[in-house]
Amino acid sequence: MMKLFFNNKEISTEAQTLQQLAQELSLPDKGIAVAADNKLVPRPEWDAFLLKESIRIVVIKAVCGG
Repeated sequence: MMKLFFNNKEISTEAQTLQQLAQELSLPDKGIAVAADNKLVPRPEWDAFLLKESIRIVVIKAVCGG
């Protein structure tokens, strides 16, 4: 079990990769961007992106309108 920060809240996860975390948290397939320790991680890299203890993950949701 690993502890990390997701949108500024500490969580525990069994996920090893960003893709596994996205599935575990039921993140949407479209309309979001993910940053790890303040660096954008492109969706094609999620499966290879390994999580580490205390990493900070931020999910940004696209919003339509003005």
